[in-house]
Amino acid sequence: MPRGKYTNHKGRNRRFTNTEELEEQRKKDEYRARRRERGMESSEEEEEEEAGSEDGSGSESDEGGDGAHHKAKGVENLIEISNPNRAPPRVKKAAPTAAAAAPAAASNPADEPKPELSRREREEIEKQRASAHYHMLHSQGKTAEARADLARLAIIKQQREEAAKKREAEKAEREAVKSNKTALTQKALGKKT
Repeated sequence: MPRGKYTNHKGRNRRFTNTEELEEQRKKDEYRARRRERGMESSEEEEEEEAGSEDGSGSESDEGGDGAHHKAKGVENLIEISNPNRAPPRVKKAAPTAAAAAPAAASNPADEPKPELSRREREEIEKQRASAHYHMLHSQGKTAEARADLARLAIIKQQREEAAKKREAEKAEREAVKSNKTALTQKALGKKT
């Protein structure tokens, strides 16, 4: 019984493909790709193979599957429908690049046109270049911030040196006072030093 006044029906009727079906589909795709590479199979043979393999495997048709091979209702089989959402997506092959078409042009990289970048990409590259340039100048001490840092460091170094000299002087003074005190104590006791 739900706790609140409203019930949420999201996710109740979700169906997930089991791992065996996914593995089987992956193997089929690899097999087709290998055959296409060797040039042994045409697209017509692929379609026949797909139709034969799906008719042979009753698991998809028993479970409902994608609905690719379902029984026609009414005049559905008489009317040709071209719904792009209904057709399975086709794999598009990339057009051959200019480098593959003209190998002589590929030998000279200066002749190749640079890929056009978007505004954001150009700004990002420019920002990286500026940052690298700034860090280089900063490490060489040529920026105002680097000069200020170096001046601050010089002042701190000088203050530390002065403090060290002062501590040494105080330590020497304490030792002199201590030795003077022990000498006076020894003299008062009448001992020879």
